[in-house]
Amino acid sequence: MTKLTLAGLTLLICGALVAAACAPVRAFDTVMPKDSESSKIASDIAYGEGPRRKLDVYAPTGAGKRPLPVIMFIYGGSWSGGTREGYHFAARALSAAGFVTFVPDYRLVPEVHFPGFLEDCADAVRWVRAHAAEYGGDPDRIVLVGHSAGAYNAAMLALDGRFLGADRAAIRGFAGMAGPYDFLPFNGDIVKTTFGRWPRPEETQPIHYADASAPPMLLLHGGEDGTVWPKNAINLDARLRSMGVDSTLKVYPDLGHVGIVTALAKPFRGKTPVLEDITAFARRVTAKEAATPAKVATPAKVAAR
Repeated sequence: MTKLTLAGLTLLICGALVAAACAPVRAFDTVMPKDSESSKIASDIAYGEGPRRKLDVYAPTGAGKRPLPVIMFIYGGSWSGGTREGYHFAARALSAAGFVTFVPDYRLVPEVHFPGFLEDCADAVRWVRAHAAEYGGDPDRIVLVGHSAGAYNAAMLALDGRFLGADRAAIRGFAGMAGPYDFLPFNGDIVKTTFGRWPRPEETQPIHYADASAPPMLLLHGGEDGTVWPKNAINLDARLRSMGVDSTLKVYPDLGHVGIVTALAKPFRGKTPVLEDITAFARRVTAKEAATPAKVATPAKVAAR
């Protein structure tokens, strides 16, 4: 893409974001060219009751009969906003790389608070395990991928075995972009609203559950992220490594909080290899000779507040 074309596209994107400030990521998604090597093959599939408990499914075009590894992508939005409709660009990028990709919605604050949105995401994983084969996916080779609050949700499912129980064995890896994993004390109204009702704050932190049973983890962060500080990824990576977990930390110096996920879009992939890093990691951990089930904690339903 020429500099002139990229500049024009950037102006178009900025105009769309200003015109649709209530849904900026969805506006971004609308103007982004999508990967032609993948398509949405199912939409509005209910994995539970209610309008926010639905998901979409994407797959590579021309996929063969052999089951493909699965990615579940969980978007962010400060646990209070977001919709799967804003992430076609991300889902098609991931599925074009050879993965059957599921993108769920989940209930948001103030309808629920911690851990209600985690229970929704856990239900989505259980649904994917039960139905992945119907869409060409391998239910025993799942990688959780998330951005921001979605990275938090995915990390909690990967680390705290109570949410998934026996289904945690299918989680071959976790890749998080700009995730908050170690953010005590609570700062900011939305964080306090989301987590402040829980009587034991340390239990809301992914780093609290880091132990040797964790699946392989890829922690990606922008060096210019002023929304979720890079220390979240740095601290979690250090804790995991100290316990012998396969953990990789990558900090992209010039990326901010939003730029790390928009780097998945076709026009912006040349700047930083976010998509390449995620898909290479996902291929490695889902290779059948490398896939080792995570150790499973005894299931225990966490009471929603």
